[in-house]
Amino acid sequence: MDTIALILSVIGCLNWGLIGIFQFDLVAWLFGGQGSLFSRLVYTVVGLAGIWCATFLLRRHALAGQE
Repeated sequence: MDTIALILSVIGCLNWGLIGIFQFDLVAWLFGGQGSLFSRLVYTVVGLAGIWCATFLLRRHALAGQE
């Protein structure tokens, strides 16, 4: 699960980089615009993956406290 979340987060980061540098939204381009069902689904899954990855910080801190 961690690996999938990291891959999805990297995809999201690359998309945001494209938006910031080139004003090009790859997800919207691939799936028919920002408002399409598929684009919204991708944005949602990537967002959830980002939240999952944020828990890495908490888990790392908890593991450091156990040592």
